[in-house]
Amino acid sequence: PRAMNPKDVRRLLSVIHNTRDRALVLLLLRTGIRIGEALGLTLNDLDLRDRKVHLFEGEKNSMGRVVYFSDDAFFALKRWLRRRDTTKDFLFYGQSNRPLCYSAALSRFHKYLRRAKLTDKGYTVHSLRHTMASELLNAGMHLECLQKLMGHQDIEMTGRYARLTDKTRREEYFRAMAKIEKGEID
Repeated sequence: PRAMNPKDVRRLLSVIHNTRDRALVLLLLRTGIRIGEALGLTLNDLDLRDRKVHLFEGEKNSMGRVVYFSDDAFFALKRWLRRRDTTKDFLFYGQSNRPLCYSAALSRFHKYLRRAKLTDKGYTVHSLRHTMASELLNAGMHLECLQKLMGHQDIEMTGRYARLTDKTRREEYFRAMAKIEKGEID
């Protein structure tokens, strides 16, 4: 999987009108959690006040971590929480008080890709995780910080997830070169 183009992210989000599905996709996109981690969340894992999610045991490496979510994910989650059945245990529930199943979530995601006319791009639900990592890296987040958010033990894995754009590399080069030329490094 690879990161989604920002224009494609906007196209995808523009076709998701279902409250639950929008909250799920934005949570995946803004936190970088895996789909299995999102589907296993309960209300107790969510901290709206501090805008964070507690993942007590990671899906792949059994390590817990905390991830944060943005304003758009916050508002989508609040909308979903007002509409969801309060008797259900899972944040995104399916039938008979069980979590929404992976195949149902995947099917919904593919439906939205078709609606947005993005099926030819090779995007998967895991692309949302790559997108979050690449966007944060290109916005200036340090790789070590991103590693913790992603739940990676090895920073090389984080580097495979997050890709710098040419524009970011160019800006970083000229920023660093300006310091060198001014003699600001020791």
